[in-house]
Amino acid sequence: MARFDGKTVIVTGAGSGMGAAAARRFSAEGANVVLVDIEKDGLDRGAKDLPGERTLIKQTDTGKRQQAEEAVQAAVDRFGGVDVLINNAGTLAQGDVTETAEEDWQRVLDVNVTGYFHMAKAAMPHLKQAKGSIVMTSSVSGLGGDWGMVAYNASKGAVSNMVRAMALDHGRDGVRVNAVCPTFTDTGMTQDMKTDETIAAFLQRIPMQRIGQPEDIAAVMAFLASDDAGFVTGVNLPVDGGLSASNGQPAQ
Repeated sequence: MARFDGKTVIVTGAGSGMGAAAARRFSAEGANVVLVDIEKDGLDRGAKDLPGERTLIKQTDTGKRQQAEEAVQAAVDRFGGVDVLINNAGTLAQGDVTETAEEDWQRVLDVNVTGYFHMAKAAMPHLKQAKGSIVMTSSVSGLGGDWGMVAYNASKGAVSNMVRAMALDHGRDGVRVNAVCPTFTDTGMTQDMKTDETIAAFLQRIPMQRIGQPEDIAAVMAFLASDDAGFVTGVNLPVDGGLSASNGQPAQ
């Protein structure tokens, strides 16, 4: 497919995992891709196999407003505009409210919420001009709670409702705003959690009997960003192998 020929896509968190997979997917479909991440080494790895004439890397801490604005401006300067923003940068902290340090709470909110706000605010004038779209990475943890993940759940709940609010505000501008909501996905962020016991517990709940891969999520991001989803906005779409189809009761 070549759904993004001539279009420019910014991907945050593009140095690894779902962001790197998204950069590859959009590039394969013809897009100019701007890879944004706080880690330069990850950006270099993510960009090395992409066509140089359609690829730009920008080391950025999206939690800082000026850096987010500079990343968007770099995309405009290089490629002439912005058609799609993939707000994907993410981090997590484990622990309940008594165990979570204030600095961990703030770090999770800065990356997962404030960074998304900064990027969307900076990109919106260009997205209005292009009649473009935003796809954010929320989570099944933004649709329901987990044990021992209060900071992450708070951040992803905020993302899910930011998507709804922005879809209402900017639908009249021709800008669509949606989110993917993955379950446990095989990325660098989840490696410390990827034990045999954890995977077995997830497989008890996932009807498709496997955990997610970054490419699974990237494919749905591309759908939501494309004209194929031209009448879809304000949606938090589970990409979870059927996990959320359950009402929570155990298998019989």
